[in-house]
Amino acid sequence: MKKWKLWVPAVMIMLSVLLNIAGRVWKGFSNFYVNHIFPVWVETYGRLTGLFPFSVGEWMLYLAVLLTFILAAGGIAYMIMRRRLPESWKRGYRKYALFFYWVFGIVCMVMTLNCFLLYQASPMNERFEIGGDPEAEYGAREIAALRDYVVVKANELAPVFERNEQGYLLHQGNMEEEAVRQMQRLGERFENLQGYYPYPKKLFLSGFYSQQYIMGYYFPFSMEANYNKQMYITNMPVTMCHELSHLKGFILEDEANFIGYLACVDAEDPLFRYSAYLSVIGYLDRDFIRAIGEDAEIYMEHPQISRQVADDKMFLTDEAWEQVEEKAVLSTETVKQAADTFLDTTLTLNGVADGTVSYSRVVQLLLQYYDGTLY
Repeated sequence: MKKWKLWVPAVMIMLSVLLNIAGRVWKGFSNFYVNHIFPVWVETYGRLTGLFPFSVGEWMLYLAVLLTFILAAGGIAYMIMRRRLPESWKRGYRKYALFFYWVFGIVCMVMTLNCFLLYQASPMNERFEIGGDPEAEYGAREIAALRDYVVVKANELAPVFERNEQGYLLHQGNMEEEAVRQMQRLGERFENLQGYYPYPKKLFLSGFYSQQYIMGYYFPFSMEANYNKQMYITNMPVTMCHELSHLKGFILEDEANFIGYLACVDAEDPLFRYSAYLSVIGYLDRDFIRAIGEDAEIYMEHPQISRQVADDKMFLTDEAWEQVEEKAVLSTETVKQAADTFLDTTLTLNGVADGTVSYSRVVQLLLQYYDGTLY
C-alpha cells in the first residue's frame, strides 16, 4: 500500500486538531477566520449545493450512518469469521476501511472549518454595535419593559391573520424567498450577513426531527439551511433566518436566535413579525417571572399573553403530531432524550458551558438592543 494513502488522512486529522487548539487559545485567529475565510465556503461550495432542490446535507448524514454501519458490521464479521472468509473479501474490507479512514479525515476538516472554529469567535455584541452597553446589567424593570413590549405586539398581530376552521393560521407567499430577502436587508447593518444566501430547504424526514423537537438544522457538510416542514407555520420564518445566520458564521444559538428575530421583526410580512415575537416571548416571560420572584400579583399587573398567541406558540399541531407518531420507528421520548444529550454534549465540548440553556441568552442581546428605546 502506498504510504501517502495513510498519511494524508492523518495530516487532515492532525491539522484539524491544531486548528481547533489555535481557535481556542487565539481569539484573533478565530475572528479573522470567521470574518474573512469562512464566507468563501458559502459563496462557492454553498452555491453548488444550493442548486439542488433537496437537502444535500441531510442525505449526506444518512449516507454517513450507512457507511458507519457497514464498517462496524464488516469489522465484526472480519473478527469472528476471519479464517473462513475468502481472501478477496478480506482485501475488499481493508480497502473499505481505508476509504472510511479518508472520509473520517475529510469530516474532521469540514467540521473544524465549517463549525468548530466558529464557536471560538468573539461574541456578536463585541464584534458589532447592536446598541446599549455590552457590560450593562439589566434588572426587573428592563426585563418587564421588554417583555411587555413583545407581548403587546404579539397580541396585536394575532387577530389579523386569515385562519382555517381549526383556527390554524394561513399564509400566502414564498417564505424561503422572503427569508433570504430579510437576511440580505439585515446585511446592510451587519457586514458579516452580506453576500449570497441559498434558499432554506425542507428536511425530508421532518417527522424524525420533530421527535427531537428540532425546528431547523445547519449542515456544515453542505453549507445549507434546513427547516422542519411539519412544524406549525408561525415557527418557519424565524427558523429559516436563524439557520441562514449560521451560514454567515454566527454559530452560537443565542446569536442565531437574535439575528432571526432582527431579520423578521421589521419585515413587511406580518407573519414574519409575528414569528419574531413568538420566538422570544417564552424566554422573556420566563425571565420576567424569575425577576419578580414568581410573584403572581405583580405578574397580573402586566399585559397578559392572549389565548390566541398562546395557541399559536406551538411546535406542531395535533394533526401533525399524529402523523409523526404513526410513522415513528422509535418512541419520541427515546429520540428526544438521545438528541438532547448529543446536542448538549456538542455545545459543551465547543466551549458553550451551559449547553442548550444558552439558547435563552438571546434575552441579554435583546435587552442590549432595546437599551435607549424601551428604557
